[in-house]
Amino acid sequence: MQKKILILAPHTDDGEFGCGGTIAKLINEGYRAIYVAFSAAEQSVLPPFPRDILRYEVKDATSILGIQPEDCLVLDFDVRYFPEQRQKILDKMIELSKEYQPEMVFLPSIHDTHQDHEVISQEGFRAFKKTTMLGYEVPWNNLEFRTSCFYVLNEEELNTKITALQCYKSQQHRSYATEEFIRSLAITRGTQIGQRYAEVFEVIRMIHK
Repeated sequence: MQKKILILAPHTDDGEFGCGGTIAKLINEGYRAIYVAFSAAEQSVLPPFPRDILRYEVKDATSILGIQPEDCLVLDFDVRYFPEQRQKILDKMIELSKEYQPEMVFLPSIHDTHQDHEVISQEGFRAFKKTTMLGYEVPWNNLEFRTSCFYVLNEEELNTKITALQCYKSQQHRSYATEEFIRSLAITRGTQIGQRYAEVFEVIRMIHK
């Protein structure tokens, strides 16, 4: 059977920022990737963009990474209100676990300070505690971060990540959405392990079968 990875993104684009290059790498190695965004953050979209634009941008972005359209799921939880929706989020994760039975789950770092990211990390641990879990890096939210797992990226994989993130026209005003920042972070993480580029993760749980 084809091995599967599951990417849990609190909001559209979090997964691409945190592990876009690694997603592209693993798909190239034969994995099936299922991407779940728990919110399209419609309340946060700035005019003149339509409120639902992130639902379309995430489809374009994830397709560039190699994710099939049917494997990109966008749910309807309200941005910034995940703590109040914690049980429903956990219930959905348990459904995802049973349906896909992934080999590995990517989710926000356990040290992520955004309230929505924190809920996805905490409830993700509860739902997938029998699965390998890697916490991805979003530096603007991380109070601290353990650099305990690295995925080496080549030029093509990094460029794929950058191209995917450029699909988010509605988010280009954010300082961390620039190619300069994304490339610089990949260079920094690569330098730590004597490589050109890398993405880094916290090992939340590692299971070898």
